[in-house]
Amino acid sequence: MTATALKKVTYEDLYTLPDNMIGEIIDGELVAVPRPSFRHSNVVSGITDEIKSPFQRGRGGPGGWIILYEPEICLGENILVPDLAGWKKERLPKPPEKNFTTVAPDWICEVLSPGTVRMDRIRKMPIYAKFGVLYAWLIDPIEKTLEVYRLENSRWVLFSVHSENDRVRAEPFQEVEIALEYLWWE
Repeated sequence: MTATALKKVTYEDLYTLPDNMIGEIIDGELVAVPRPSFRHSNVVSGITDEIKSPFQRGRGGPGGWIILYEPEICLGENILVPDLAGWKKERLPKPPEKNFTTVAPDWICEVLSPGTVRMDRIRKMPIYAKFGVLYAWLIDPIEKTLEVYRLENSRWVLFSVHSENDRVRAEPFQEVEIALEYLWWE
């Protein structure tokens, strides 16, 4: 019996994907998913509007954060692309020289879709925990829910769950109230 050697996936393999795909390297596998739906994008835009101004720009909030849309994050041999990620400015004081950073974010937000929910929950969440991401938000635009997780003793703990038209003060951005009703596209 002949063993077939598997080619190791590299960062350069991401460049082979079509422009309409988002590529990640998860546990040595090249994973490609289509660009997000309008419903998905609407949620990401809404959360960005709610937190970027007070937390990155300091308008009506404490400032001190860098919030980015779909950044490439190199965690070990994984290249992950969360929908949103945030770093305290002192941990990421200037842009990285490459397309990706090796600094784990303090917070990530994944907007779940039928095609990515298993990957986001089962494959990516353990990697985020392993590399010390402190907070994770999982938002489901179909079920209209926000799950807030906090890392404790290297494990995710479900801190709170919100839905529909709740008004939320969620860690690590509890200084600002977020009206979930504006995230859902009806």
